[in-house]
Amino acid sequence: MTHILSMKPIHLADVQELAGDLESRPEFRDYLKHFSKLDKKQADELSEKLRAMNNIKIREDSIVKVVDLLPRDSESLSKVFNDVSLDEKEINEILEVVKDY
Repeated sequence: MTHILSMKPIHLADVQELAGDLESRPEFRDYLKHFSKLDKKQADELSEKLRAMNNIKIREDSIVKVVDLLPRDSESLSKVFNDVSLDEKEINEILEVVKDY
């Protein structure tokens, strides 16, 4: 029996790397190919930039969602941060970081 020792949100680029051989799981491979927009290096870089903002409203699970979804406008971003209220300045700062990806 397998036990979960801890849980940590990871972006799809990490999932792709951790999944190993995807050729034997074509549905999973196709899902990752369709929805993963960044490679691991880009995803890690964007994650670090978002963490470097040092905003307590930006939790790790939200960073993962931003990296996976790459929201391009305030409406899309507000769906990621549906549990906290970001002001206009915070929204614009996040979108400014994301736009390079």
